[in-house]
Amino acid sequence: MSRIRETFASLKRAGRGGFIPFITAGDPDLATTERLLIELAVVGADIIEVGVPFSDPVADGETIQRASERALRNCVTVHDTLAWVARAKRHIDVPIVLFSYFNPLLGFGKDRLANDAKEAGVEAILVTDLIPEEAHIWTETLIQFDLDPIFLVAPTTSDERLKRIARQARGFIYAVSRAGVTGARDEMTEDAEVLVKRVRSVSDLPVAVGFGISTAEQVRRVWRFAEAAVIGSAIVREIEKLTGSPALVSHVGEFARSLLEPR
Repeated sequence: MSRIRETFASLKRAGRGGFIPFITAGDPDLATTERLLIELAVVGADIIEVGVPFSDPVADGETIQRASERALRNCVTVHDTLAWVARAKRHIDVPIVLFSYFNPLLGFGKDRLANDAKEAGVEAILVTDLIPEEAHIWTETLIQFDLDPIFLVAPTTSDERLKRIARQARGFIYAVSRAGVTGARDEMTEDAEVLVKRVRSVSDLPVAVGFGISTAEQVRRVWRFAEAAVIGSAIVREIEKLTGSPALVSHVGEFARSLLEPR
């Protein structure tokens, strides 16, 4: 059983929902990324997604796009991301999901990525724009290195594609709460709950719901029908607001902790 499946099994035994925060590597700099990973683990993250900065993040809204731009101005690469994840993993035991687009990973190299990610302590890789119909070689390589391939599903995903994804996915399935890009929203639609039910009809993997979740109330609502909630833009927005402040890491930790109250 993978570390991620172990985490979800532990959550189930404890009767708790999972908390999966997202940050972009190198935003505002790599040293802060390491400190943020440690802080998020301390305040209760069950799994952490680390985004590889990319120049054309088409699935992301403005907040995460700006985070990628800031990291790219620092010339942060896939290699840098993995190196600093490895540094953080000396201090934390929380599973890490590498979140990326296909272009930078293709340039890095499939076998090199799998090897270096495993050595860095990464447990899973999510490639937002790698479709399941073309993912077999990549997913097989990841699995050979004991890395979980994570796939996105959306309310618009067909039943046929859901079944294809279920056959290839490991660890958990990431359900996008609504059509569109990432970004904090004041309200959630019913689409996410319907989608989770559809996923469960074809897979027994845990389901994490993300895109648009930004408040403790929304997190609790997700926990009523899914195994975990993913919070990205809301956290990245706090990083952006405090960039340059010595209180950035502690403030982001306090904000993350507030999303878990009560848990």
